[in-house]
Amino acid sequence: MEDREKLLKQDGYLIGIATLGLVNGMHVSPWFEPAFVLLRPLLASFYITSPVLQFYFASLVLAVTAVLVAGVPAAIFERVTGRTESDGRSLAVWLIALFVVSLPALARLIGFR
Repeated sequence: MEDREKLLKQDGYLIGIATLGLVNGMHVSPWFEPAFVLLRPLLASFYITSPVLQFYFASLVLAVTAVLVAGVPAAIFERVTGRTESDGRSLAVWLIALFVVSLPALARLIGFR
């Protein structure tokens, strides 16, 4: 029963991480337009010329990049504390770091431009 509770807590952290990653990949992110402009020539070289597909790929790249960048403090935390597996605390560090990375997008989402 104890393992089930631990897994459910970790699932909550993972859902929060995924949600903040998606928020960071939305068009309200301040990094969306630069990423979209920089990705257009790269995507065109792969014959992806549809603006809708380019829009989605820019969003995907931003979301994944935010999650990866926020994972660095969590990885450092795991290394410093000697953990061999991710647990609730390291996922909490990851979620907090992603929240900090997502603050500009969250601010624009709720209207604080």
